[in-house]
Amino acid sequence: MRIFAATLATETNTFAVVPTGRADFEVYGVYRGDASRKAADGFCGAQLGQLQRLAAADGHEVIESLAAFAQPAGPTLQNVYEEFRAQILEDLRAALPVDAVQLYLHGAMVAEGYDDCEGDLIRHVREIVGAGVHIGAELDLHCHFTERMRINADAIICFKEYPHTDILDRARELYRIAVDHVGSNIKPVTAVHDPRMVGLWPTTSEPMRSFVQRMKDLEGRDGVLSVSLGHGFPMGDVADSGARFWVITDGDAAKAEALARQLGQEFWDMREACSTPRGSVAQALDRANRSTRHPVVLADTGDNAGGGAMGDSTFVLRALLDAGIGNAALALYWDLGAVHLCRSAGVGATLDLRVGGKCGPLSGDPVDLRVVVRAIRENHTQAGLGSLHPLGTVVRVEAANGIDLLLCTIRSQVFVPELFTDLGIELTKKQIVVVKSNQHFHQGFAPIAAEIVYLPTPGSSSTDFANMPYRVRSLNYWPRVEDPFAVEAGRN
Repeated sequence: MRIFAATLATETNTFAVVPTGRADFEVYGVYRGDASRKAADGFCGAQLGQLQRLAAADGHEVIESLAAFAQPAGPTLQNVYEEFRAQILEDLRAALPVDAVQLYLHGAMVAEGYDDCEGDLIRHVREIVGAGVHIGAELDLHCHFTERMRINADAIICFKEYPHTDILDRARELYRIAVDHVGSNIKPVTAVHDPRMVGLWPTTSEPMRSFVQRMKDLEGRDGVLSVSLGHGFPMGDVADSGARFWVITDGDAAKAEALARQLGQEFWDMREACSTPRGSVAQALDRANRSTRHPVVLADTGDNAGGGAMGDSTFVLRALLDAGIGNAALALYWDLGAVHLCRSAGVGATLDLRVGGKCGPLSGDPVDLRVVVRAIRENHTQAGLGSLHPLGTVVRVEAANGIDLLLCTIRSQVFVPELFTDLGIELTKKQIVVVKSNQHFHQGFAPIAAEIVYLPTPGSSSTDFANMPYRVRSLNYWPRVEDPFAVEAGRN
């Protein structure tokens, strides 16, 4: 069996202020045929490496093509997407004949002129290989599941966990479906249900934790091959944004449709219970400062680089300073100028530093601080989601009242406590720890946190889902509309 494989992934925040260019992909590496060897511990190569190991064990051959990943930001430049698509399609034509194609995509990639990059790519692949070749795709659960994807692929699955701790598990699932389909042991068919919901649903707490387990328990029984809940990417203003259920069965379209609808109804019924309670920033800071246990971990959700935000907003920092709260650590601030000044001054230097607020109104105003440079790390990385993430130069500065900030030259959300401790910050001695992230920090920080609080901060990754400034996506969704099904049926 000959398997053609490629990776092309970025999550597009259509509200972000900067586009995604080729340089953004090059930060993580752009590989052609060798990502599984050269980037096995990174986003570009992890799934391809898993595929190579699985195929080798079964005596199959994998032909690798392009592997490229970029940190979420605004729409990808048209020429960059078309260049990468052309490379994949050129390699595919050269690899023919193949028995299967496995694509590791995101599902929420938008480029200039293309609102559905994944559907566009899969359609082009189908045109080349024809109807008899299996096409499978693995997506991030923050994907836009489109009809173009469904009709051109044989099997699409997405991560089940948020944070995404199951990326390689899903790669194994996708591989097994491909092998069984090519071997004529199954005939996958897919049905989709739209619950008319927009949001973010962490799977680390109930009732989502048990719901995901129920999805898993349904698989492998009674002809059900796979169950996926695509949470959707709320910061992507495209027609198909929003949650989707899809079920793959062995040749039984009616069963797939009924189960997708049933699970969608169950999900709808627990919508209020799955909502994360969020008070005001001022209230959260006051409560955290009064806590007798520490550290209290606060998630700056509106400035999550993993959701396409710029990572330089100052709203929480300004609120801390205005409230006179100290003994806090905050990360990561993407601020090239501030890092450059600190590098020039050197460790131990004291200087006046203007931090953050560089990328527009959603970044807030710059904050002027007198700081001491405590540490500088060149070519620094952090682990997260089973991969290493480049951070460039990371600088730790300490301001008055025991406030520590981490500044970086490559945008990234916060994943692990080691990001702080590697630069000499003892988190167990801090009253408050602020992480610019929405959920992927949870696995690392939950064991040390006295409490985790999600802050409703402004920014281009805002979680105010009822008031998203959509212009393309339909506004008939919960929580903007109490009952979008009634509105659709004209029962308003």
